[in-house]
Parts: sequence; structure tokens; C-alpha cells
Amino acid sequence: MTYDSLRMDRPGRKELGRVLVESGVLSSDWAPTFAAVDRAAFLPDLMWPYDMTTGASATVDRRDDPDGWYAAADSNVPVVIQWDDGAHRGTEPGRLSTSSSSMPSVVYGLLRDLAVEDGMRVLDVGTGTGETAGALTHRLGRHHVTTVDVDRAVSAAARDRLRRQGLYPEVIVGDGFEGHPGGAPYDRVLATVGIRRMPTAWIRQTRPGGIILAPWGTAYGNADAVARLTVGDGKATGRFTRSVEFMKLRSQRGPAIDHDAYLSAGPLNDAKRTTTSLTEEEFVTGRLTDLPFVLGLRVPRCRQAAADKREGARPVWFYGLTDLSWACVLFRDGERDATVWQSGPRRLWDEVTDAYRWWKDRGSPDVTRFGLTADARGGQRAWLDDPAHEAWAVRPAV
Repeated sequence: MTYDSLRMDRPGRKELGRVLVESGVLSSDWAPTFAAVDRAAFLPDLMWPYDMTTGASATVDRRDDPDGWYAAADSNVPVVIQWDDGAHRGTEPGRLSTSSSSMPSVVYGLLRDLAVEDGMRVLDVGTGTGETAGALTHRLGRHHVTTVDVDRAVSAAARDRLRRQGLYPEVIVGDGFEGHPGGAPYDRVLATVGIRRMPTAWIRQTRPGGIILAPWGTAYGNADAVARLTVGDGKATGRFTRSVEFMKLRSQRGPAIDHDAYLSAGPLNDAKRTTTSLTEEEFVTGRLTDLPFVLGLRVPRCRQAAADKREGARPVWFYGLTDLSWACVLFRDGERDATVWQSGPRRLWDEVTDAYRWWKDRGSPDVTRFGLTADARGGQRAWLDDPAHEAWAVRPAV
């Protein structure tokens, strides 16, 4: 696909630009880049846009349905371009999305918050389609942007698309967790993949006063928040700016959960059984809400899995990641109290409810009141409002 082969004068793209401007994510300094760097130029013919309402990906092929393809390209939705680390074949969605084009509102919100200035050097972690690296290169110039992706095929395709648009960042195949020392020091590090531990390499490779902007989360679930950290004195510290969900760096995906192994170690009949007055509406708050992220900050090395509701009942499971402790709370429609089972050395539901009460006692603060401090030795501390006031260690499971 070449730039000339695209339909450039598209009402859908104009509408997308209008929505991004009105929402405040497309700032005036990035508007020329949005006009020049077309998302559609970085998307493959076969792709899988994500339906934000149904929570499922659909197959769209430009060769069979060009109108549907352009509609998806010009929509404010994420688009999967690779499944299962490239092992997937066929046209139906695969099991695990492993490379994508992020929502335009997220991309341009990140670019706005990055606060780049002329002459700055930027490390872009997670090349993906190449669009973000292309936008940065359009703004800063070819010798100022380095982009890195672990997948050789994804990187090669992105490099080809970038060159077709006359954009020439340095494209590196490698583990983004290690950064790229050859281009350091950087003024900015931008990640469009999620992490659960702030890489020490990013801190070391960023100049004092530079900024790291990355989706950060815990093993508790997929809830991330964008950390905007300023580097200095061997550490990086700053607040979270917004809730997001990103696919994780491959080294940061976390361990797989073997449900049967947990129940074999502590069968349901042997578990401690209690009840809780905490309701499903209070606890199961959904995607991009504050509570799951906060619980991850406060309950270490624990994974939550909320099952779909069936016949008025929803079980929510918790798995310890350092042993086979587990807990389950079963919410039932029409019942005042929910049943709780707990097994193993940890009482995970007790830990979760303690964290919930801590959050409620402080006025249910949203993610923007929390922050993160990471040091060049690998330590991480989360904090509420002020790192000198209320802070605690965050120990990742990966």
C-alpha cells in the first residue's frame, strides 16, 4: 500500500480529527502531524478492529470490504494487527492480541502529554504499526526518534510503511524493556505497551529532567494507568494521568493461572467459608475504573479474575502468585450477603477488602491522585497525593 493509493479526502478521517480536537487530546501543535500522518497508511489489509461495546474483535479485509476497512481505520478504536506472537493463521481472530494500532485518542493524548520540543531525542517503545514513530518523526525529524519492537516481522513491516511515507526513524529489533543504549541519552521515553515494572534501563538512558511516559499496572489485572515520570538523581517519579489498558511487553505479561492447580492444593470443601456484605455493584466496577487499579496497588502479587454472570450469579476469583492461596466471592442477585471461600497461607479476600476500605476511607481517590517512584536499582514505590506523605513498596510478580 502506498500513500497515493489511499483515499485521502475521507469524511470519516475529518470527523475523527474533529472529535480528537474537541475532546482536547489533539493539541494545536500536533494538528499538522495528524493531518500529514494518516493512520490508514500504517494498517495492513487484513486487520481486526476492536468493538468497545461488545469487547470483541472483528475481521476486516481491505481487499474484500474497502469501505468497512476505511471506516475502521478512521474510528476511535484499537485495531489488532497480530495475534499469538505471529503464530496465528487465518482470518478469524486469534487467542491473544500481540500487536495493534492504539486508539487515536490514546495516541494523541500520549503525544500531547509527552511535551516534546524541537531538538529532543525520543525513544519509542513498541513500534507496532509504526504510526506513533511516524508521528514523532514528522514532528522532530529523522535523527531524533528511535523506535524498538521485539517482533522482527512487525518491525520490518513498520519500517517499510514508514519509508513509503518518507519517514525515517531509527527502527530497532530488540527487547523494549532494555531500551536502546545506542541512541541515549533520550529527552523522552514513550511506551505504547504496558509494563508492570519500570525498566531501570529507561531511567539510566533518560537525561536528568527527561520524561518517561508509559502505561503501568500490576499483576492484579489488566487495569493500567499512564505514568508520567520525571527523571533525576537516579530515579523517576511522577503521577498517573489517566486509566488505560494496553497489551503488555512480552516479558511483562505475567504468569499463566492454572485454576485446577489452585483447587487441587486447596479444594473448595476444605476452604474457609464466610460471607461479606460488600455488593457486586460496589466491587465489580468494570473496565477503566479506578478501583481495580487501586486494589492492584494495595494487594501485592495477586491476580483477580471476574467470571461472566450466569443465572444471576457471578464468581470473582483471586489467585496468589507466590503460592497456591486462592479466594472466591460469589455474588448472587437478590441476596444481601455474598459467600466467600478462602484457602492457603494468605487470606486474599481479607487483603482485598482491607484495600477496599483503605480506598473508601480516603474518599475513593481516582488514579490521578496516585503516583509512582522508581529507582535505577529496580525499586518501586506507589504513593497517594505526595511521595513524602503516604507511600508503600510495590513488588511486581514479573
